[in-house]
Amino acid sequence: KNNTCNKSFCSVLLHLKHQKMNTKPSLSQTNILSFETRLNDTRTRHGRSTISATLSSKPVYSGGELKAAKETRRIEPSNQKNASNEDNFLSKIAISYLSKTLQDTAGMSSSSINSTTGYDSLVNTAARVASNLNTKQQHELVLIALDRAFPTVILSLIKMLLPPSKLSRELFALFTTIFFAWLVGPSEVRETEVNGRKEKSVVFIEKCRFLEQTNCVGMCTHLCKIPSQIFIKNSLGMPIYMKPDFDDLSCKMMFGQDPPEIKDDPVVKQPCFQFCKSNRSYGVKH
Repeated sequence: KNNTCNKSFCSVLLHLKHQKMNTKPSLSQTNILSFETRLNDTRTRHGRSTISATLSSKPVYSGGELKAAKETRRIEPSNQKNASNEDNFLSKIAISYLSKTLQDTAGMSSSSINSTTGYDSLVNTAARVASNLNTKQQHELVLIALDRAFPTVILSLIKMLLPPSKLSRELFALFTTIFFAWLVGPSEVRETEVNGRKEKSVVFIEKCRFLEQTNCVGMCTHLCKIPSQIFIKNSLGMPIYMKPDFDDLSCKMMFGQDPPEIKDDPVVKQPCFQFCKSNRSYGVKH
């Protein structure tokens, strides 16, 4: 009789265990839930409105398709020497700091980045964000990460001391070429004309490091261009229009110029590269 009871009890336990296994969320579902919870918590702490973080395969902005019928044809990148090996000590610190801030904001553990280091770690982190969040959520997460990365007191002081003017536009352009080469690569200040007057307020990036490393139009647009434009305008009071060229990977940063509305910006209609590395490696959709 005891043996019969034990067998029945074991059968019940096995049935319950089988049901529990069937209702266990998948790894991808767990990651998505983690991203949702941490992003919503972060928004609440920073005084931002909390929205439902549900993934969407449709473009957030109805003004244009994020995927065109034909892909941008570009030769698949060759295995070049990793530029991260050439970063100096201060550049490595800046890259590590930005990567860690983005990871913390997204609720990602360092162990999930496959032990990558340097600029590869930043690209890996950005790709995982892009594959887990829709475009609007990517903008919000990067804005929160930038809020964390740069002290508000310093940004407010710069905004107060350098209101929009020819001098401030030229200084912002000059500072960008000096202090952000580790992020975007070598750049130079170029002359432009504003209200009939010539000034040096355009930064020309010969080959954007982030765009080259990610090899992804979507990540360039939604993790760099759009949130950077919003952050610089809101935190420093300086309008800026970033205009990447997806044919030669260059980019123009035009200080003092307001960008078009997101739905009207040509980049949101730009198809991704034929050999999008982020799509193949991380499943980033556009």
